[in-house]
Amino acid sequence: MKKRFYIFRHGQSTYNVEGRTQGQTNTSVLTDLGRKQAFNIGQRLKNRKIELLICSPLRRSKQTAVLVNQSLNVPIIDDMRFIEVDVGIIEGMKFSEIEQKYADEYKKWRSHDVIYEDFRFEGGESKKEVRQRIFEGLEYYAQNSIFTNIAISSHGIMLSQILVRLGYKEIEIANGTIICLEYTDGTWKITEIL
Repeated sequence: MKKRFYIFRHGQSTYNVEGRTQGQTNTSVLTDLGRKQAFNIGQRLKNRKIELLICSPLRRSKQTAVLVNQSLNVPIIDDMRFIEVDVGIIEGMKFSEIEQKYADEYKKWRSHDVIYEDFRFEGGESKKEVRQRIFEGLEYYAQNSIFTNIAISSHGIMLSQILVRLGYKEIEIANGTIICLEYTDGTWKITEIL
């Protein structure tokens, strides 16, 4: 059976504007622009026959989901598997501070080289671990859900690591980006990036 997933990054948040790393912090919320981006995601998805909206439990993702759902009017559920990467000791720090205090580690974290896929900041998780939990969640809904068209409100690293797992080079994911995934008989493919 074919299933479709529409995974989107939350709208612009206060930490995005401040140049801070968010990770799993729950104090970052949507800006006015972020709320407009969320509404626009809903408009782009309203004719995709979405039946369920899954959400990371973080506030910026939940706020985005609620605004998107104004166009979809479907059930919303939280799932920890789609929460943002745990960045450990750098969470909440400004990127400029990270580059000064953890220059070598930050280069490894930002690198696309597979030799660093197990790198993690102290107390955090690696990108490899993120990919594993994302796809555990996706596989669960692909194989066990009664729904055919599912939307997921998530985060930038989540979307970039989906692309990496499916053979794309890791790229920066703008707020409001939507990745359209199709699952057929155990195979995943990206059909669109909106």
